[in-house]
Amino acid sequence: MTEPILEVEGLRKVFGDAVAVEGASFSLAPAGALAIVGESGSGKTTIARMIVGLERPTSGRVTACGADRSAPARSARERRRRGREVQIVFQDPYLSLDPRQTPAAAIDEVLRLHSTLDAPARRRRVAELAELAGLDDRQLAALPARLSGGQRQRVAIARALAAEPRVLILDEAVAALDVSIQAQVLNVLADVRERTGVAYLFISHDLAVVRQVTDDVVVMRRGAIVERGPTGQVLDDPRHEYTRLLRESVPRPGWRPTRRLTPSTEETP
Repeated sequence: MTEPILEVEGLRKVFGDAVAVEGASFSLAPAGALAIVGESGSGKTTIARMIVGLERPTSGRVTACGADRSAPARSARERRRRGREVQIVFQDPYLSLDPRQTPAAAIDEVLRLHSTLDAPARRRRVAELAELAGLDDRQLAALPARLSGGQRQRVAIARALAAEPRVLILDEAVAALDVSIQAQVLNVLADVRERTGVAYLFISHDLAVVRQVTDDVVVMRRGAIVERGPTGQVLDDPRHEYTRLLRESVPRPGWRPTRRLTPSTEETP
């Protein structure tokens, strides 16, 4: 049996008196695609931040590529190693891109940090990553303010891939895009996964997107996982009342929201 590329065990995160994540456990297979879904405040982004080291778990364990990363990295060398294992793409790429730096320079900066390539080899690699993410020469030379939201998200994806991570976390990475651009970015992600073998951890509230790009899904509510399984099975035949409510809340022709989850209708995970 193949060992998971990413494993989360009993993860818990407390902020003051508030429990953001309670006992979350799941694993991601090499080259797999796992979604964490739930409404805003369910704890899914907090899990992503703990995996990449932006938050420290109150308790529990995070293992990536066979190494424990539950505690903060103790050295620059350790941070670089972790960066080569796991990268993250956020919902708003404009906030994570330097407005004074072109996409080509942003990608090259990651290559200088995480590879031993010389300048000509880095230029060739920038071109390869741009082609993989669907960026042309004009877009590579433009400042972020001159790019569309979809183009900036492609830059963020290419920059993350420059570190050659084994796991790419996509935190609502297409939520801010219109439908046509969203479809283009999702096609890019599918192509990247097929060509590189990178594993995806997809943080989302959009069930249609989750169905399109993931193999498995875990459903979170109030910091806890309430359901898990193959994506099609969970979305087509949900067992938990909360998952059914999420599915019924997707807008559609003639849709009228008439239900809400109350303590009396909740089920045991």
